[in-house]
Amino acid sequence: MLLTFDGFEINPIHKGDAWKLCGFMVTNADRFKRYFPATLKENLNPTLSTFFVEQKTKQFSKKEEFLFTLKHSETQKLIGIVYIKELDWSLKQGEFAYCIDYNFKGKNLISKAIKALSDYALNTLELETLQIIAHKDNLSSINVALNNGFVWQRTLEKEFTPIGKQALDMELYELYKQ
Repeated sequence: MLLTFDGFEINPIHKGDAWKLCGFMVTNADRFKRYFPATLKENLNPTLSTFFVEQKTKQFSKKEEFLFTLKHSETQKLIGIVYIKELDWSLKQGEFAYCIDYNFKGKNLISKAIKALSDYALNTLELETLQIIAHKDNLSSINVALNNGFVWQRTLEKEFTPIGKQALDMELYELYKQ
């Protein structure tokens, strides 16, 4: 176990998570299809999830990308995932991406997870800049950034293209190591 708060725990993804991850992604498919299309596509059935988890655990061990699960400590129900991705070790920079089960939306759990993982990223991984990129209409994600001391930097024009849609401008928030 890596981090705990309020009856929840954050752990690195591991092979035992494949079935839970598949269930989590499929159950929340409508919510995740816009901003997590690749993760959703790679977790539509248990076999795909097994391959996905194998890939992510390898990337984790090589420090290429970090994927964490957010689970209820007592039931071990997977309720969210958090990536530290787009790592640039020369700049000591990484980007957060996260999603949560619809049943747990609005409970401040992702904000608390980002707080714990920001401390981990800045102190253990020794990153110096953390980023959150969110669409201006995704107020929940913007609030996660603001609640954790991330500061708006600029609009990234045509930064993200949802499947079958036009490119979207996204807002960049950053947190720096003190």
